[in-house]
Amino acid sequence: MPTERCYYEILGIERTASGDQIKTAYRRLALKHHPDHNRGDAEAEGRFKECARAYEVLSDPQRRARYDQYGHAGLRETPGHDFGSMNIDDIFSMFGDIFGGGGFPGGGRGARGRRGPARGYDLETSVEVTLEDVLAGCGREVSFTRLDVCTECSGSGVEPGHDPETCPDCQGQGKVAQVGFGGMFRMVTACPRCRGKGQLVVHRCKACRGEGRVRVSRKIEVKIPAGIREGQVVRINGEGEPPPPEASPAGEGVRGDLHVLVEVAAHDRFERDDDDLIVVHRIAFAQAALGAELEIEGIDGTETLAIPPGSQHGDVHRVGGKGLPSLRGGGRGDLVVLLQLVVPRRLTPAQRELISEYAKTEELPVHDKDQRSMWSRFKESFTS
Repeated sequence: MPTERCYYEILGIERTASGDQIKTAYRRLALKHHPDHNRGDAEAEGRFKECARAYEVLSDPQRRARYDQYGHAGLRETPGHDFGSMNIDDIFSMFGDIFGGGGFPGGGRGARGRRGPARGYDLETSVEVTLEDVLAGCGREVSFTRLDVCTECSGSGVEPGHDPETCPDCQGQGKVAQVGFGGMFRMVTACPRCRGKGQLVVHRCKACRGEGRVRVSRKIEVKIPAGIREGQVVRINGEGEPPPPEASPAGEGVRGDLHVLVEVAAHDRFERDDDDLIVVHRIAFAQAALGAELEIEGIDGTETLAIPPGSQHGDVHRVGGKGLPSLRGGGRGDLVVLLQLVVPRRLTPAQRELISEYAKTEELPVHDKDQRSMWSRFKESFTS
């Protein structure tokens, strides 16, 4: 029995991945490996089906739980679809909703063929922003490459000045009839020579080499909304590719979309928790013991935080409304301040004398009186 790859490994995600992260990973890989975008590549088709199988399992909470506990053996009672033998259009129709109603050529097509205008490919690129960008929103220029209709041949693939020729196999009909089972019935199929077009391109366009499409570079400005999170996508309608030549040679129909995947760069001071910002602030012993007013540097200014006497290392305080904005509106999160007690490594003679006197009031053992290490005294408590 062949060994099956781990579904998490197939999608390139951690076992702790959220549902949105699973969906994002599948969308990226499906767009990358879809056979229509990798013509003649049998490995790409295999990877596409493998990703679909992994997504089918991991997107279902119950099946994912069984898989996490028992592995592939846990799915024998609910084997799911046989993606290896399924038609690509059928697979796409199952998960087409995560591509925004499109993503691959054909728009609304499903297992029974096309419905509605032809639709081009969705594309994906990524952009990195900072937490400061998340706070205020920003614009970013993104560069990407896409296929466009060849302007020399208007997408026909035929060299200007020439015309396509009638396919001799189907006589321009695009279909051929085959007789099966001793002549008992006739089956009409698409002509394999012209792929159902009824015409052949003999004089290929030099600009696009007969493909009807050329690769072009494009730059556009993308607006990143305030409050956006890591892994979320900004969709730019109509910035994808036109329908493929077999669906619409001149590119009529609906262009695909551009998906801009947002990556948020790590910050040198803040950690993000949803819309809250977490910052570690160092305090001295005297501040913790006596209480103090601290000046906390937030993401958009300095905030004053009063801590009470007797504050402890690891205490958490909040400054309301000084975190990041919510993507859906409704204000900002909090600035969460985590106190870190700092013990000085070196003391002046005066400081040392003061702390020694304080230690006597609490009967604390100090280094001057006991030169043994804490670890030595810890071991003695068990061996004495």
